[in-house]
Amino acid sequence: MPEQSSGPVEFTRWPEADAASYRREGVWAGTTFDRVLRDSVGRRSDAVAVVDADTSWTYAELDARVDALAAGLLDLGVAPRQRVMVQLPNRAEYVATVFALFRIDALPVFCLPAHRAAELTALATASGAVAIVVAHHHEGFDHAALATEVATAVPTLRTVICIPDTGAAAPDDTIAFDTVRGAAREFPAADPSEVAFLQLSGGSTGIPKLIPRTHDDYLYSVIRSNELCGVTEDTVYMATLPVSHNFPMSSPGILGAVAAGGTIALTPSPAPSTAFAMIERARVTMTGLVPPLARLWTEAAERGTAHDISTLATVQVGGARCPDELAARIGPALGARLQQVFGMAEGLVCYTRLDDPDEVVNTTQGRPMSPLDRIRVVDDNDSDVPEGTEGALLTRGPYTIRGYYNNADADARSFTADGWYHTGDIVRVDPAGNITVCGRAVDRINRGGEKVSAEEVEEHLLAHPSIRDAVVVAMADEYLGERTCAFVLAADEENPPKTGQIRAFVRERGLAAWKIPDKVQVLDAFPETGVGKTSRKELRQALTVR
Repeated sequence: MPEQSSGPVEFTRWPEADAASYRREGVWAGTTFDRVLRDSVGRRSDAVAVVDADTSWTYAELDARVDALAAGLLDLGVAPRQRVMVQLPNRAEYVATVFALFRIDALPVFCLPAHRAAELTALATASGAVAIVVAHHHEGFDHAALATEVATAVPTLRTVICIPDTGAAAPDDTIAFDTVRGAAREFPAADPSEVAFLQLSGGSTGIPKLIPRTHDDYLYSVIRSNELCGVTEDTVYMATLPVSHNFPMSSPGILGAVAAGGTIALTPSPAPSTAFAMIERARVTMTGLVPPLARLWTEAAERGTAHDISTLATVQVGGARCPDELAARIGPALGARLQQVFGMAEGLVCYTRLDDPDEVVNTTQGRPMSPLDRIRVVDDNDSDVPEGTEGALLTRGPYTIRGYYNNADADARSFTADGWYHTGDIVRVDPAGNITVCGRAVDRINRGGEKVSAEEVEEHLLAHPSIRDAVVVAMADEYLGERTCAFVLAADEENPPKTGQIRAFVRERGLAAWKIPDKVQVLDAFPETGVGKTSRKELRQALTVR
């Protein structure tokens, strides 16, 4: 008998006329992620579904593990519609966990391995998560201890499930992952129109911006990506970036591989030495990189590699603007076709097409993937700018959300009354519809593909007793694209804080490493605009002339 549901998850729905149109046209297919996996199991039961550093599972083996884990989660009291945080590195158990949650109609809340106490506590609180799944140690960090600490602080978070280190037992106050197994049973069926999971957008103060994605809208994004990226049952997609990111999950990502009956490969490290070995072992055909990583791979391949990476057919680059000079080198160095990707966890995804001319592939970030995507490029007054002119990008469509999860303030900042999403990107669009990303319109720094909210870091800086005011801005960086610079005013001008102490203070407050300011400058005063506001523009300009 199916378990009792904990109730619906409220979210901002598409207008009913739009939703009816998407269903009528088959854009929203009325299926679920669990159904997609079951269909691939039916077609490809003996084919390899998942490969990581230590594991290889066929579709039949993956399905059996999902069944047992799903039953075990129900036995632990995880009910349909409840939220479960998933903070796992790139390993096979990640795939089993996510699909087990889909199978019981529970919602994964996707976390990154680099998240620390500040992020996890905020995520657990905002989502009302009842459980978290972690690996005990990853890259020397004790994730089980952190998860237990967060569970103590957040009343709803009652269960910590831990994958123990090899040859060791799970730590106290956690449940060993391999013991979460149950007997076969009938599982609750998910509604395709309801929320399937919660993703994290760029950070902000207070309540995190959680993104509610439905089975209908996200599966459309995945299937359309497969069509444009040429994903078939012969595709071996390697998750090189942290797999909970939107990019390696769905563009076309691991979900695209499952939908096509292809193979997911997971590399434990993106370093060329490790990743190239996985390409050779799993005969990887496609992967996605951010520009700094693409540069590392390109330089390594140009020097020569002992690994056979000749199966690699498509290398996608996204997450940040890829410099034109690097884009031109990637294909020849790696022996693969470059495909630029531009998108956001909130929805819109753009691709260069595999048959586009090199000039388009090397110099633009592609064009929207769906004929139903709508974009506008506007000025500061939200008026459309002439074609080819830089402006702020707005979008809406069948897979772009209409609101964040339980966050009215973020909705008011990010969405217009008629449903257009302010992406925060400055772009220009050529006559063929290709988008070139020119920068950011909001104070969110793109540090090598990881987004840093200036407001969030400023809030932590202002907690320092020696800091009176703080402003965080982006500074250009040849390797990462952007780094962070924190300008601060001392509470006591005769005894200003040391910059190293400031960085250590922010680190000790439990932020992910990529959010720690790369540079700190103590000033006597901030420049002001004509209306008395701090001029972030002048602070950014000051960085370029030093």
